[in-house]
Amino acid sequence: MARFSEGAVTDQRFDVNLSILFTELPLLERPAAAAVAGFTAVELWWPWIETPTPPQAELDALKKALDDAGTQLVGLNFYAGQLPGPDRGALSVPGEESDRFRANIDVAADFAASVGCKALNALYGNRVEGVDPAVQDELALENLVLAARAADRIGATLLIETLNKPESPLYPLVSAQSAIEVVDKVNAATGLGNATFLLDIYHLSMNGEDVNQVIDAYADKTGHVQIADNPGRGAPGTGSLPLAELLGRLKKAGYEGWVGLEYKAGDRPSAESFDWLPADARAAR
Repeated sequence: MARFSEGAVTDQRFDVNLSILFTELPLLERPAAAAVAGFTAVELWWPWIETPTPPQAELDALKKALDDAGTQLVGLNFYAGQLPGPDRGALSVPGEESDRFRANIDVAADFAASVGCKALNALYGNRVEGVDPAVQDELALENLVLAARAADRIGATLLIETLNKPESPLYPLVSAQSAIEVVDKVNAATGLGNATFLLDIYHLSMNGEDVNQVIDAYADKTGHVQIADNPGRGAPGTGSLPLAELLGRLKKAGYEGWVGLEYKAGDRPSAESFDWLPADARAAR
């Protein structure tokens, strides 16, 4: 597997997504495993896919696991339905799922505040058969405004993410521009300016976008970055994306934030999937 050179990762701030890596372990063991692999920053999808409002004891146990491992949570999804699974968010889905999202907003924000997490990702949700897309978009804006205000209350940013159409055919935000339009609408509605773009290089490449062009156009509106190689959504070096060059371009464009490792380890333990990254480049900087 190709390794990033020391120069290619200088000053990059990497974190490990514990909802796609180390999933061979129970949730509460994953922060320690990431720490053993050399990482001090992690991110998570909403861990409790069955409920937007888990018992406080479960929230406390996750906080303790993060603290005991010495890992900083730098990104957290709001409740997003069955993810992993068929869902891609809840906030634009009328009825029970929208209600669940709203019930989760303060729970997620308060947990983020308790662990010092400053980025909350709100997945938009799939289109629903028989529902006017305009109705879903209106609901989405209402819920995103609530989420942005909750994020602002704890000094955090709200992230809006582009996914890819081949793997998420019902998800409406499948271009950088479509996500940026939502970011701009939320910021206009709240006046807070804390809605930002989650730039996932893998998803953009799967959509056939010119990632260099996206970086040049939207680096100033980007609040978080995630990477995986393409094809395969594996570790850097398993596909053909020039990830080191793309991250360097982001850096030159002024992006100083986190780079989340949101890739699949493949047929091996997650701890063996980091050989592309020099050990001394893994800890947060």
